[in-house]
Amino acid sequence: MAADNDVLSKDPDWWRQAVIYQIYPRSFADADGDGLGDLKGITSRVPYLASLGIDAVWLSPFYPSELADGGYDVAHYREVDPKLGTLEHFDELIAALHAVGIRMFVDIVPNHSSDQHEWFQAALAAGPGSPERERYIFRKGLGEHGELPPSDWPSHFGPTAWDRLPDGDWYLHLFAPEQPDFNWDHPEVREDFLTTLRFWSDRGVDGFRIDVAHALTKDLTEPLRSKAAFIDFDNPLTGDDVLFDRNEVHDIYRSWREVFNEYDPPRVAVAEAYVRAERRMLYARPDSLGQAFNFDLLVSPWQVETYRTVITDNVLLAEGVGASSTWVLSNHDKVRHASRLALPPGDDGTRWVDSDGHDPEIDRDLGLRRARAATLLMLALPGSSYIYQGEELGLHEVADLPAEALQDPIFKRTGELHKGRDGCRVPLPWTTSGPSFGFGTAAPHLPQPSWFGASSVEAEDGAEGSTLELYRTALRLRRQFATTEAFEWVASSPEVLLFRRGNGWHCITNFGTAAVALPEGTLLVTSGELDDGLLPTDTTAWVAVEEPSATS
Repeated sequence: MAADNDVLSKDPDWWRQAVIYQIYPRSFADADGDGLGDLKGITSRVPYLASLGIDAVWLSPFYPSELADGGYDVAHYREVDPKLGTLEHFDELIAALHAVGIRMFVDIVPNHSSDQHEWFQAALAAGPGSPERERYIFRKGLGEHGELPPSDWPSHFGPTAWDRLPDGDWYLHLFAPEQPDFNWDHPEVREDFLTTLRFWSDRGVDGFRIDVAHALTKDLTEPLRSKAAFIDFDNPLTGDDVLFDRNEVHDIYRSWREVFNEYDPPRVAVAEAYVRAERRMLYARPDSLGQAFNFDLLVSPWQVETYRTVITDNVLLAEGVGASSTWVLSNHDKVRHASRLALPPGDDGTRWVDSDGHDPEIDRDLGLRRARAATLLMLALPGSSYIYQGEELGLHEVADLPAEALQDPIFKRTGELHKGRDGCRVPLPWTTSGPSFGFGTAAPHLPQPSWFGASSVEAEDGAEGSTLELYRTALRLRRQFATTEAFEWVASSPEVLLFRRGNGWHCITNFGTAAVALPEGTLLVTSGELDDGLLPTDTTAWVAVEEPSATS
């Protein structure tokens, strides 16, 4: 049943400059007291979401799952995990969001299913050579007795992408063994996902985030080609990679676009495609998904020229295909940017997390100052901004989770060498005290650190200068000033980024060590305090500059 969305406009371009808030459902709010976040918990926090000023929520997987990979092992694509609620609870959530003008994105995981999916269970029961196995990728092994994997293809979670069954067949899983890859050459696979897209669209879902969008089609011709690296970014832009970003994947998305356009306004989608920028924009074409995640800032060091290049390139690339760009600083897969931006150049946080957050020691104040500056800069850019739950509180990564608490399959699959992504998935703090800082009434599924209370919603709500209030102010001003996608660099000193948007709105970020003067005009907001009227290091400001009239 579609939710009543009279509050929402029918503007087909609403997404172009939207702010989308990612919710990791199991770590947002726990309504039933079992230590796991759920749909009713999210619904109870809709007033908070409305207070932020966001345009949409992106809900990470909430489907039935054994949690082999944080919910990205989906056992049923048109159901809700009973631990998280019911379809009725989903309908209540989307109705509550729509009632306050917030749209809903859901995650679609098309590359692989859970090994508990009814199709994979049927394939196991049917045996080698059966039609049931054709929906997935089964092969005979190499070696005298088939004892070797069919190819050298690696798993993202290490070491091999092939697992052998007792009957001798091997099956492909680019991620965990519990996530067998679909065979997208099979017509039933293609048709079933069209059914899934319509199912959620009919319930009022406004958009979709497409997981591993570049991996669906693979070169399965025999003998299987070697793939020495998981992703080879040095490959020519031919679309002929063995496993990723093959040209024929866009035939799938053209058929999805036909489904999206059946609705008014058309449903929208964003591709998660870790490919070179030029190839990434193929997924953002109007006849395809329409947008693609740009993760360039998420992996960039805090350097002025890097930011300038990333912004320039991505604005032009988006314009080239008629899309708007996307901007991301944190998500459920990466070290939170309040911590990451304090790490030494070249350190993405993996080693830091593996060493329990003690090597190297980070300057938390520096990281938060840079994170606030980066966020204010990002929110001033043309295009969609994706923000991750808890970043509006300035949360740092929980880097010292004990080994016995870890849930990410990366930890076990790498022989406990890499701790993985749990540190950014710790349940949110809502109150300054209590057994789970207001997340629920029971111990949360991942332990929260003692310092969470000072960064809770209760601690920051209404507090002058808090990161939460900075986000609220910035999102309110963005809605007021981001009336067009106009963007233009303004001449500035080498250590400063200064650009102009429509309505005379200027954004200035100081990457240098010396404080700099602000543009003439009305100061709207700053990420940190000014220094005698000057913009200090690692700080961003928005200034409304009066534009000269056409006759002056």
